[in-house]
Amino acid sequence: MELIVVIIILLLLLGSFPRYSYSRNWGYFPSGTLGTILLIFLILWLLRIV
Repeated sequence: MELIVVIIILLLLLGSFPRYSYSRNWGYFPSGTLGTILLIFLILWLLRIV
């Protein structure tokens, strides 16, 4: 279950990078937010809280 969540978050993170033409005007806010969510989830997963 946790692996599926990590894969989904990684795919969302890749889709929000500003190098793609449709997301170029977004800046780094979406990818930074998703990266933070991924980091928090991984920390909680390593601590066996999730």
